[in-house]
Amino acid sequence: MKKKITVLALVSALIVSAAACNGNNPAAATTTAAAATTTTAADTTTTTEAAATTETNETAGTEAGGNETATGVMSYAEYAAAPIDSPVTVETYVQAKQSWWEDKATVYTQDEDGAYFLYNMACSQADYEKLTPGTKIRVSGFKSEWSGEIEITDATFEIIEGSFIAEPLDVTDILSQEDALLKHQNEYVSFKNMKVKPITDADGVEHAFLYNWDGSGDVGSDLYFKVVNNSYTLTFTVESYLCGPDTDVYKAVQNLKVDEMIDMEGFLYWYNGVNPHITSVTPAGASSEAAGVMSFEEFKAADLDTQVTVETCVQAKQGWWEENGVGKASFYTQNEDHSAYFLYNMPCTIDEYNALTPGTKIRVTGYKAEWSGEVEITDAAFEVIDGTFIAPAEDVTELLGDEAKLAEHMNEFVTFKNIKILPILDADGVEHPFLYNWDGSGEEGSDLYFKGVNNSYTYTFTVESYLCGPGTEVYEAVKNLQVNSMYDLEGFLYWYNGANPHITSVKQVTAE
Repeated sequence: MKKKITVLALVSALIVSAAACNGNNPAAATTTAAAATTTTAADTTTTTEAAATTETNETAGTEAGGNETATGVMSYAEYAAAPIDSPVTVETYVQAKQSWWEDKATVYTQDEDGAYFLYNMACSQADYEKLTPGTKIRVSGFKSEWSGEIEITDATFEIIEGSFIAEPLDVTDILSQEDALLKHQNEYVSFKNMKVKPITDADGVEHAFLYNWDGSGDVGSDLYFKVVNNSYTLTFTVESYLCGPDTDVYKAVQNLKVDEMIDMEGFLYWYNGVNPHITSVTPAGASSEAAGVMSFEEFKAADLDTQVTVETCVQAKQGWWEENGVGKASFYTQNEDHSAYFLYNMPCTIDEYNALTPGTKIRVTGYKAEWSGEVEITDAAFEVIDGTFIAPAEDVTELLGDEAKLAEHMNEFVTFKNIKILPILDADGVEHPFLYNWDGSGEEGSDLYFKGVNNSYTYTFTVESYLCGPGTEVYEAVKNLQVNSMYDLEGFLYWYNGANPHITSVKQVTAE
């Protein structure tokens, strides 16, 4: 791997010297000529400008970027065709982060057409924290190659509007076809029914896995192991900066047994050939559902006030708060099969809350409850498990007026098209485009309420201030609604004595 090669004594001395001055630098142990070369290319001015650009343009990028492709942005096909060392600009989505150090970040990204590995991209620590899975970014840098790995180096970025998390592509059947695999380089992929083979250390001793490629490392080093499928053998890596000793995948590899059959997921990295960076290892054919985990049909059929256990993926979260020393928060969650669950006041620490980013998969055990028609899970406990999913918005416009069919999508992330804004009355009978609180009794920081109609069906929509408070794009957009104008809306299909969607996006429909 790039970070683990031996370099000239002079370069080593320079890196060791730098490491001695930067004890908290996670890449201080990375003694590589490639790292040194890339680091010097991204000088202080570039880093400063990049950090400033990202900091100042996050909001601007969201507003200006929209769903349009900016001038000069390449398609994946154009990027793939571009010569090495040429400047490139792409729009892509964060899938995982490997490391941050000295205002540089290494990030795995992908869009619907292909993947991009961003090596040592200029990035402040504050901006690094914003690069959660699914985040869309516009990246400008240079197309580079290192030992067969195609990447973007010397890059800067800005956050723009959009979200996407890739599902793993099963590449098991093309393992022996390197040209076919190359077309999926850096993508999030899966490997099925792989048999663990012995891997030999520098002394010729066989093991199920090695710390470092030659067995010279220890806990905290990268893990290497070999697997075979249909007589084709590959070496796989758990990159310790991506998935360290405390992760499930690191522990799973430490417990591998020769001849064990496993399924895997990870990023199709390249180093003198295929060298995937693995993020998940499970027994081959293992059910994704743990014992006692319910299907959505079983959850729906369960009686109220009975204990339920589900696996689901975080989509959004309301604000965290404390009651009698116990932290709590409410979460909107959903799976790929359209099963959605609202987790009400689930206990969690502030650190756990911050870690529950969109896409995170959790196993939840609590009680099925109902409040004014809203079905939810209360008194819940959770654990984070392997997996990720962010739901696209499901268009339910045609279901407006059919309460029973809408209820089938309760708590899902949905969209409503061509909604005409109607006046809404406050407690004194005065008309407004929107109200602070349902009766107009609130002020800035309160929930916002507004009415919309489509095909003669009128609904009240809410911007839940704990979900999207003042300063968010949707909160400000609702304050500027125009009666009789047309808007597209997105949000979660919450229920309160009928459909009462919690809106997260409002876009005015412009006449063509």
